[in-house]
Amino acid sequence: MMPSERGRWMAVDWGERRIGLAVSDPTGTIASPAGVVQRRAGKRPPIAELVRRAESLEARGIVMGLPLDGEGEDTPRSTECRRVASELARRTKLPVALVGTSLGSAIVQQLAIERPDLIRVAVLMGTGAWSTGWGWDYQEAEIDFRRAGGNLGGMMGVAHYAAMLYPARALGDRELWPKLKVLMLEWMESGENETSLVPQWDASLRYDQRAALPSVRVPVHVLAFAEDVQAPPQDGEEVARLVPGAKLHLLEGMGHGSWYGHAQDRLNPYIEAIIRDYL
Repeated sequence: MMPSERGRWMAVDWGERRIGLAVSDPTGTIASPAGVVQRRAGKRPPIAELVRRAESLEARGIVMGLPLDGEGEDTPRSTECRRVASELARRTKLPVALVGTSLGSAIVQQLAIERPDLIRVAVLMGTGAWSTGWGWDYQEAEIDFRRAGGNLGGMMGVAHYAAMLYPARALGDRELWPKLKVLMLEWMESGENETSLVPQWDASLRYDQRAALPSVRVPVHVLAFAEDVQAPPQDGEEVARLVPGAKLHLLEGMGHGSWYGHAQDRLNPYIEAIIRDYL
């Protein structure tokens, strides 16, 4: 776990072609984008550049995503992340925390169930207590398509997932769409979606927290997006009903991926205001 002292933390999203960076505010409350480090094929991981970025951002700690498979076991990428984290800790002398990236808000929900002592407030986005109805059918179809040898890449992948992640108003915005397309193409070209989808979504299909969520006793805020196709707002509404005292926030005009490239300038301050009430 991360130490309790406050200060800027640098977050590292390790990719095969590019490494996304973010940095928290000095209180460690909320993070903002801090650039990208490009990787070169066949070259060693750019650890020296990450060390330089940590120093320039005056980070007092580093958080790295750990992409485990659906059973919580290591993958080739998570093994590489562990090696990089160890080297970053050695070179910077900073604490480096590895945090699982699978299942999103379900991890936070499970922490609220099992380790409430670690949580002041849980803020959940685009979440659900279990997979059912449309959500089940959609994820199962994606998994079956891959297991049958299917693959979505390039502009076909962009078109497919953009429609699943963003609301129509974002896709129809003639200034915003070219920017979203660039982000989506980088994601598709990395190949990360194709390698991680089956293990993550297979686990998501089998995860069911309905029986345990009524035991949660920490403050919970559920952010449901009115235009969320992947996790329809009814799923978030159910979580808010199951958790005693939970507050539901229904955000209009946003989809499952609106936090990335679309409405982050509105979402970040909104989430920060929620969190600050519990500091």
